[in-house]
Amino acid sequence: MTRAPKLITSLTNDRVKAIRALDMRKERKETGLFVAEGTSIILTAREHGHMPETLVVRDGSAATPGIARELVQGVLDAGKEVLEVSEAVLEKLASKDNPQSMLAVYRQRVTDAPPAKSVAKDASWLVLEEVRDPGNLGTIIRTVDAVGAAGIVLVGQCCDPYQRECVRATMGSIFAVPLVRMTREGFLSWRGEWPGDVVGTHLDGREDFRKAAYKHPVLLVMGSEGPGLSDSLTRSCTRLVKIPMAGKLDSLNLAVATALTLYHLRGPTLRL
Repeated sequence: MTRAPKLITSLTNDRVKAIRALDMRKERKETGLFVAEGTSIILTAREHGHMPETLVVRDGSAATPGIARELVQGVLDAGKEVLEVSEAVLEKLASKDNPQSMLAVYRQRVTDAPPAKSVAKDASWLVLEEVRDPGNLGTIIRTVDAVGAAGIVLVGQCCDPYQRECVRATMGSIFAVPLVRMTREGFLSWRGEWPGDVVGTHLDGREDFRKAAYKHPVLLVMGSEGPGLSDSLTRSCTRLVKIPMAGKLDSLNLAVATALTLYHLRGPTLRL
């Protein structure tokens, strides 16, 4: 039997309502699904082996030669759902800012933390404690992908990495970077067997992050916007470092500070 896209023009269609509901964290948690928008991000997902559960395209895309038709056929061949929707439906499902002509629903991937003792010698893992800004988190996920770090551990009450703002900010890296969730207690237990340095960026740090002699593998621990690292995670660090500044500010945006530190840590492994 030949599969074909399903045409939807009604704003009150149940499938439209279900996809729209994924804007709510509760719905994402219950279903294990999330929405990614834009052809570029959907292509990146495909490169990393992620197949949409549902692909939503503008009416007529499946019949027009080009990348949209190719994606539609690939999803249909995999036995998944394709919805061709009217412009009005697409506008309802897409973001209000810079809406895209294509979006997809994906299944979230849950990753377990690797045994700390078996982490590769040259690996770098990033730990984020209670990061609250989805734009920051998305930018950080993209940076982790860029530097080839092994993954991210989200500790405590972090914002949801699968909400639209965060997914959009990753530019597709959400499909490439392993994400691990841990309680603070779970992290401290896992960290107890870490074979290398556990590095925290902290205002009380006495070492310039550029000059410290790190023992690899490195676990880089970054605190939340504003409060910074909790006392328990600060005490878990084997060394505290600081990013020097010439101006009157005492801290940087979390995504910027994380990028600076990761690029320094990963520098020897990066090649043009």
